[in-house]
Amino acid sequence: MFKIEDYDYDLPESLIAQVPLPRRDNSRLLVVNRSEEAASDHYFFQLPSLLRPGDLLVVNNTRVVPARLFGRKESGGRVEVLVLEHPNQHGSAVNTRWCLLRSSKRPKKGSGLLFESGVSGHVENLGKDGLVQIAFQGVPSIDTLLDKKGAMPLPPYIRREIQDRRSPMDRERYQTVFSNKRGAVAAPTAGLHFTKELMERLHQAGISTTELTLHVGHGTFRPVRSQDIRNHHLGVEEYAIDPETAEMINGAKQEARRVIAVGTTVVRALETVAGIHGEISAGRGKTDLLITPGFQFSGLITNFHLPKSSLLFLVSAFAGMKLIRHAYHRAVEKAYRFYSYGDAMLIL
Repeated sequence: MFKIEDYDYDLPESLIAQVPLPRRDNSRLLVVNRSEEAASDHYFFQLPSLLRPGDLLVVNNTRVVPARLFGRKESGGRVEVLVLEHPNQHGSAVNTRWCLLRSSKRPKKGSGLLFESGVSGHVENLGKDGLVQIAFQGVPSIDTLLDKKGAMPLPPYIRREIQDRRSPMDRERYQTVFSNKRGAVAAPTAGLHFTKELMERLHQAGISTTELTLHVGHGTFRPVRSQDIRNHHLGVEEYAIDPETAEMINGAKQEARRVIAVGTTVVRALETVAGIHGEISAGRGKTDLLITPGFQFSGLITNFHLPKSSLLFLVSAFAGMKLIRHAYHRAVEKAYRFYSYGDAMLIL
């Protein structure tokens, strides 16, 4: 269960969703029942009837920063930069940030970069795995530049050209309807299926929701190169849980009501805090928790994940490898849409 080959599967490229559906909650929902070891097909808008009154949904309210910039080296070669650091103070005057840089040849320390609107960059330091520290110049705040000119940091399997006509749509649809805490470089995709109307219907059905924040980092999509998955290292991600959320989660558990995580990011935050304190407590922290078979946690709403990915380890830890293999085989057979803009699973 710890070998990377155990988490591989075949997926036709045609099933990788390139755009979201016109309506968020019209996505399909594969319900996986652990006790019955069975799966059934539904739609996301049916969620209120698939849950119980008293259930508590925990969502991630992080907001994705349009953090991709396109430019060129002083020598003329094209570069793509993903700004990874986003201070809590929006509009911060700190314009030196660690970034992920893609180019045909890595720039040297001290070299210059040119972006649009008269903005330039100076490579201050070089890190591992394509990381560079860039000092941006020609703009009062890099945050303001990203808000105006930045592109959404879509995963590489969603193909977009520079100045793609679909970019304005991505700025809206690659955010959840409850996103309000700026800082992520990837969306908590399980939350993309919710609408404000669906949230109201859940409330009317006696199903509560509460929020936490985990700013998704680029390490979520880092390829696993270890043959033993326990040796894989995730990047560090920041989380925050407020007192009301902690009280609601602990209260639900004490009353034997189900706590259902909306997304793997919520699971990582909750498991990190529970592992430290034995229960959910309010506060801020950082996590690089890798969840593999052996962890136990509550119900889960999640999208379908890439083969050999840390997110697939997590759902297999919850539902068991055999049942997840069955669920993914069914999803491929029935042409579910996969990955960030794709369909969802509810595991109970």
